[in-house]
Amino acid sequence: MSMVGFPLLLIPLAIYNIIAFLMRDVSFAAPLITLPLTSGTAWPVTLSDILLALGILLLLCEVIKGARPGAKYLTDHLLSLLVLCGAGAEFALLPQFGTSTYFLLTTLALADFLSGIALRVRRGMPVAPAATVSSRGRGRPDMAAPEPRFDPVPAAPAPAIPSVGETATSDRTEPKIVHSDVASSEPSPEVPSPGLQPSNGSAPPPDVPPR
Repeated sequence: MSMVGFPLLLIPLAIYNIIAFLMRDVSFAAPLITLPLTSGTAWPVTLSDILLALGILLLLCEVIKGARPGAKYLTDHLLSLLVLCGAGAEFALLPQFGTSTYFLLTTLALADFLSGIALRVRRGMPVAPAATVSSRGRGRPDMAAPEPRFDPVPAAPAPAIPSVGETATSDRTEPKIVHSDVASSEPSPEVPSPGLQPSNGSAPPPDVPPR
């Protein structure tokens, strides 16, 4: 759960107020240290330089915090606005704050407030989807064609595969044996002529001529 952010630009402004009200003997333009550079020049570092460098770094931190998603609630913007209004009032009304250093610190507070508002507005803007431009329509947005849908075809049931035993039984046909006894037991057909009747293997009697 994110909490209300503390306005970081209040730190250099508070340091300036402490020095202006409680340490009146301290000069902002007096050099604190002198740093020799590679070029051979001695760079005097003053209290004003330190406060301005601190304010710039804290402004960078405020912008990074405001760029994160879900950061910078309305209360944070109100606190930044209060810091800006207080710094501007002190610069315009109090004589000890009418310096270039305090003016630049007030400008940093203004940049903090405006950057937070700009980031919040940009985050709240809806992003429109990019439309494809047709070459025939001269800049008219071309709607993307819907993708074809393919319904799955139901698979045909696989034929039943007979087992090896059933295949061998169905392919093999048993021959039918006809016995000769059955054929011989059938009676011989009768002939209408009495002289041509079949006999059981004996020759027919010769015809005797009449006397």
